[in-house]
Parts: sequence; structure tokens; C-alpha cells
Amino acid sequence: MAKLPTMFSLRHLLVLSLALNVSLILRMVYESEEGNDSFCLKKTVMPSGVESNREGHIIHKSRLAISPASSFVNSTRTDHPGGRDRVINLDHGDPTMYERYWRRMGEKTTIIIPGWQSTSYFSDVTNICWFMEAEFEKEVVRLHRVVGNAVTESRHVVVGTGSSQLILAALYALSSPESDEPISVVSAAPYYSSYPSMADYQKSGLYKWAGDAESFEKNGPYIELVTSPNNPDGSERRSVVNRSQGLLIHDLAYYWPQYTPIASPSDHDLTLFTVSKSTGHAGMRIGWALVKDQEVAKKMTKFIELSTIGVSKDSQLRAAKVLKTVSDSCEQENSRDEESFFKYSYKIMEQRWKLLRAAVEGGGLFILPKFSPSFCTFFGQETESQPAFAWLKCEGDIEDCESFFRGHKILTRSGRQFGASPKYIRISMLDTDENFIQLIDRLSAIQQ
Repeated sequence: MAKLPTMFSLRHLLVLSLALNVSLILRMVYESEEGNDSFCLKKTVMPSGVESNREGHIIHKSRLAISPASSFVNSTRTDHPGGRDRVINLDHGDPTMYERYWRRMGEKTTIIIPGWQSTSYFSDVTNICWFMEAEFEKEVVRLHRVVGNAVTESRHVVVGTGSSQLILAALYALSSPESDEPISVVSAAPYYSSYPSMADYQKSGLYKWAGDAESFEKNGPYIELVTSPNNPDGSERRSVVNRSQGLLIHDLAYYWPQYTPIASPSDHDLTLFTVSKSTGHAGMRIGWALVKDQEVAKKMTKFIELSTIGVSKDSQLRAAKVLKTVSDSCEQENSRDEESFFKYSYKIMEQRWKLLRAAVEGGGLFILPKFSPSFCTFFGQETESQPAFAWLKCEGDIEDCESFFRGHKILTRSGRQFGASPKYIRISMLDTDENFIQLIDRLSAIQQ
């Protein structure tokens, strides 16, 4: 991690004050947002170049610095009355945290699509994934090269309507229609809460959910879903069953440097990514798979053809522009007075996790997982995992953590939905600044 300056500044005193009395400070910050002349609001309307110079952002890629506490004020927030009486929904992983960055980018990610464009179903009939736009494929490969988180050589890129469609396409592609019974689908608990319903929703005769990979004992072929970093607990994962007839799908939606140290490029037979968590553009509904086997790529493409006759070209072109902007920000960081998308995102996530830990550790009701720092090849230094979700455990007599939080008007997702104890909940760390501040404020108040 970067060394902190020896000279104290307002932001360092704020961080210290937050650690001592999180509830009081965040309440002051939240209330100050309601005024038009607040310091925080003035900070958000300053030109980004001026803000960068005043805060002393370091240009070198391998250096990370803590952003000022005022950066939590979202310049795009809308006022909601009620304060602590308002319900805050942190059940979903809606990545609205990123909106402020993309507003700051302005015209850099704007595209104009003429009315005559995209009249054809086809993009490139010579490509296995014939509905994939060439520009999108190019920017996917480029981004993985810039970040160093996935091998793209000798891989087929398959675009999908989010990674959800790609998971179903992968299950279809890895299943055998000639089998006497559906192939078992497993994942180690706590697993992504949608895996069971995705596998069983259509009651397919090709595959069937078989539960926790740790307790899976059935002989024969199986498909194991490996999510790393894991949703919900942020841990690094590898396959568990490890038998000769096993087929693996690696869901690496969160294997990006703002969430976890990039140790090496992932090198698997079938790997899934999505723009919703990499750049925060969940509404685009774009994901992609890196597939080693040509026949598997063909079957995945066929599934998408049968279900949606391809993927929106407009969304692909928008996604290509966004991915290009991200790669440009990384490659040009040393030559321009601005930080890369991943450095910006890392600093926001770092600050949020510091505040969350300070609020939780101030009492004895809750426990958060701990992560050891490791070397990140992208940043060129040791960093810590700071997952997109907080996997929080309620201690003591609280048996149903989700109901307990709902009683405080905080909506979360119960550990039951992840194949775990109801003493656990998953909390989104990617919501708006306003909702995150409310979360910290309420956590502190609960434990007072």
C-alpha cells in the first residue's frame, strides 16, 4: 500500500475522527449535504483537474492514495426525505457507485448510432459468434491485456446479454442431450444466490442443481461453478470436487483490481466476465465468455441464437466505447493529469471498507471477514481485497440477521439464499454514496 504523507491534512483528521466516532461524523456529513453552500457540494462541482491538483493525486500507476472523505458526496444524488425512517435497499448489487465517475468522463463515452445502423442480425458471418461486433471483441481483448487478469490467446470470445445468459449458455453447451439423466450442477457454499434458480428455473432435462460442491458425492459427470472472488464473501476460490468427469465454469465477474489483487492472468477453459461489475454498466446487459474449446463456443452461440437471436448491437457498441475509455485511462495515466478508472474505483472501495470496518469494529454485534494483502500485478504493489459485497455475520442472540437489519429498515440478502446460515447477510458495497452513508450511520447507531 502507498505510504501516507507525514504532514497531517484535513482529510487525515477526518479519517481519524471517523474511526473514533463514525456515527457522529457521518451524520454531520449527511446533514451537510442538504445545504446548498456545503463544502462537500462545492467539491463535487469543481473541475476534475483542479480537484486532482489540490488533493495531490499521484500519477504513477503503482501508487495509491486515500481520497478525501468529501468524495462520498454523490453529485448526482437525489434528495430523499426521512433520514433513518427511509428504507435503504442493499439487497441487490446495483453498481450505482460508478455513476459519478462516468458523468465526469462526459463526451468520452458518448456514441452516435445512425438510424440505418444495426438493421441486420449479422455482424460477422465468419466468426463463430456471428452477432458479435468486431469493435467490442477488440476492446475486450485489449482490456484483458491492459489489466492482465485473463489469457485471451487461443480463446473464442462469446458475447451475451449479461453473464446470466452466458451461465445458461455454458450449462447448455457443457451438457449432453444423449445423457440418461440431467448433469449435476454444483458450487461451493456460500455460492451465488441465483445459481440454484438459474439451473432449475426451466426444469431442463439437460442439467439440474445438486447443491454444495463440498458435500457432492454422486459419481459421474458434473458441472462445477467456481466464482472467484466469490459472491457473496469475497474469498478466492478454486474447484472443490476435482474429479475426472468434472466440467468447470469460472465466473470471474469480480476479478478486477478495484475488488481484489490481480495475481496472474486467469487461464481456464471457460471464463465469464461482465460490464456490470467491471465498469458499473449493469443496464447495458453485456457480458462475455472466453472459451478455449471451439465446439463449446459454437454451442454457447447456438443457445444465445435460440433464446434472443443474438445480442443488442447498440449495447455492444456502447460497451466497446466504455471499455476503450477504461483502457485509455490506464495506458495514458502517466502522461495525463488524471487517474485511471481502476485507481479511482480502488480508492472509493478502499474508503468504503475502512468506514464499514470502523463502524462494525466499534461494537460487538457484527463480524466481517478479514483479507490478507497480496501483490497486485496491475498496481505493482501489495493491495487488499475489498469485495463488492460485505458478508456480515450477526453475533450473540441474533439468529436471523436479515430480519434484524430489516427491522432497522436496511434490506439485505439472507445467508440462507447462499446455502449458508441465516446469521449471515450480504450487503452491497456498490450503492449510492447517500445509501452507503446511511448504512454506516445506522450500523453505528445500532451498536451504541
